[in-house]
Amino acid sequence: MKFPTRLARFGAPALIVATVLLMNMPAAIADSAATRGFTAKDLVMLDRASDPRLSPDGRRLAFQLRETDYAANKGLNSLWLIDLENKTAQPRRLTAADKNSTTPRWSADGRALYFLSTRSGSSQVWKLDLDGGEAQAVTKLPLDVGAFVLSPDGHHLLVSLEVFTDCATLACSKQRQDEKAAQKTTGVLYDKLFVRHWDTWSNGTRAQLFALALDAHGFAADAEPLWLSKGIDGDVPSKPFGGDDELVFTADSASVIFSARIAGKTEPWSTNFDLYRVPVTGAQAAENLTAGNLAWDAGPAVSPDGKTLAYRAMKRPGFEADRFGIMLKDLASGSTRELAADWDRSADSLIWSADGKTLYTSADDLGQKPVFAIDVASGKVKQLSGAGHVSSFDVRGKTLVYALDSLTSPAQLFKASTSGADVQQLTQINADKLAGVGFGAAEQFSFSGWNGATVHGYVVKPANFEAGKKYPVAFIIHGGPQGSMGNDFHYRWNPQTYAGAGFAVVFIDFHGSTGYGQAFTDAISGHWGDRPLEDLQKGWAHALAQYPFLDGTRAAALGASYGGYMINWIAGNWATPASGAWRALICHDGVFDNRMMAYSTEELWFDEWENQGTAYDKPQNYEQFNPVNHVAAWKVPMLVIHGGMDFRIPLEQGLGAFTALQRRGIASEFLYFPDENHWVLKPQNSVQWHETVLAWLQKWTAAN
Repeated sequence: MKFPTRLARFGAPALIVATVLLMNMPAAIADSAATRGFTAKDLVMLDRASDPRLSPDGRRLAFQLRETDYAANKGLNSLWLIDLENKTAQPRRLTAADKNSTTPRWSADGRALYFLSTRSGSSQVWKLDLDGGEAQAVTKLPLDVGAFVLSPDGHHLLVSLEVFTDCATLACSKQRQDEKAAQKTTGVLYDKLFVRHWDTWSNGTRAQLFALALDAHGFAADAEPLWLSKGIDGDVPSKPFGGDDELVFTADSASVIFSARIAGKTEPWSTNFDLYRVPVTGAQAAENLTAGNLAWDAGPAVSPDGKTLAYRAMKRPGFEADRFGIMLKDLASGSTRELAADWDRSADSLIWSADGKTLYTSADDLGQKPVFAIDVASGKVKQLSGAGHVSSFDVRGKTLVYALDSLTSPAQLFKASTSGADVQQLTQINADKLAGVGFGAAEQFSFSGWNGATVHGYVVKPANFEAGKKYPVAFIIHGGPQGSMGNDFHYRWNPQTYAGAGFAVVFIDFHGSTGYGQAFTDAISGHWGDRPLEDLQKGWAHALAQYPFLDGTRAAALGASYGGYMINWIAGNWATPASGAWRALICHDGVFDNRMMAYSTEELWFDEWENQGTAYDKPQNYEQFNPVNHVAAWKVPMLVIHGGMDFRIPLEQGLGAFTALQRRGIASEFLYFPDENHWVLKPQNSVQWHETVLAWLQKWTAAN
């Protein structure tokens, strides 16, 4: 259930940070003379910067910007450029928003940008010469390009295409797709899972990897692409969230390394991803480089000298939230060692330094997500960025760039040296949109939770905070459950939308959260209803004692996914009138019946790991913390929300909870989005979601 996108112990080589660092924190964009609070409409209309990419010489920065067309109810993506040598230069638009351009990637000579665009009617690779001129199509394939990677020498292009694996040509796959769309019968016969995944029903195709030769001008010929992943019964990149970080060329451009899960009929309960190497000529079949590890291998990155493959690996098969350790494989001998094995954090994407002596990564850490530098020889870890959440970063030479957001600022782009010094904020995105808007001040706190362990949480004051006044509270419970609700700017569960409406906000990184050591993350498996609940109860009590502006008699709890499960669990275990805990509850896409969830969700490995067995072998494990068994104790008003395209926690879970509430005569409402998945993504639906949630909160937490 965990998505795309981990303080129990630091090893000796790690940099220990005792307090929350404030350096590099993105400044709040809001006008200091604030006249109003932040709203849901503000949230959906914000521009979103992402995917910063440095030119080969490190002098220019390309990035992607998402703007919102509210009338059309969608986001529009364009590419922008910053001249890093000119400290006063402003970001410059390269492509029009209505052309929908994404994933900027530099040519080897730094004179052009390659990118994906649907401007031709399908998703293809395009090239923009930065010396002038219009963008031109690099590919004109009969199928949509899902991801692409350029070879270091500029002679080849990798593309991922959805094909029928028994078709020898792309034309065959296109013809079959067209025939399926034209046929009058609608029945589909399946003989294995996944029949559906995330929000899409299977149509029989697989994402596969192809190579195209590029001419001297960087354009693909009309010849049939070489099928590099042929024989791999898996998706390259993986679905539903895989991208070009799962594909890489070797330093000499002669081979490709990619990640794929090969599981056949066991795919829905397997987390065995392996790394494969194949010649770009397709002369040999793909070679499995990590067959010895039956858990997850991902994120290949080849050293500049071409000798070493760095990648991330889990150790426990079937567990999607295991720690991603950093592995180094000698590509000649095959010998492998773990880098910084005693660094108790789970690494995200990896980038090599130009001299091959350092690996850069990011990781959840005590409610933050900084960039780290790891010395390849010693394993020594150094933190480079401070408080806040780094969503993406890039390194060229001695230059580091990253996108950093926080509880009081959407993402801004920063530049620093690779030592972490000389930090410069490059953008002031959304300054106009947030002029006169006030954000609530945020503060991190800690307390003694389950088993006496230190647990962290945050409190966010209302935007219009006045000392001495008490405020109603929104108590948010994060999903995952192996995730973290920390110092970041969220586009679905943003505390500032509640602070802007006059609520104080409290949230806890309970046992199971990431960024506090793997043992802390592991503690929730098999214990969904006891250990995290104890943390939530103790955290709530601590917050009430520490922050007198919280009105504990006017509080509501809300959450989604695992957070929605916990709302259903709280309803029968911590929400009775005698407890005085909650005036109201809000459950979004939450698990209501653990056993039925095990038979209807798509990624079975998650339920089977979390409940330590299958529902038919260990039914007692699914019943131990099953909300459906405690409906007789439900008494608190609840708003239930669910998406019709949510195949992770299917619609019937939400309908079941609402039926229970209605049958028991408990005040309740059901908000249904037929066109949304596990998340609410359409701008107007997001505003409707927030308005409905706030109306429910205001109704039940109003002063007596």
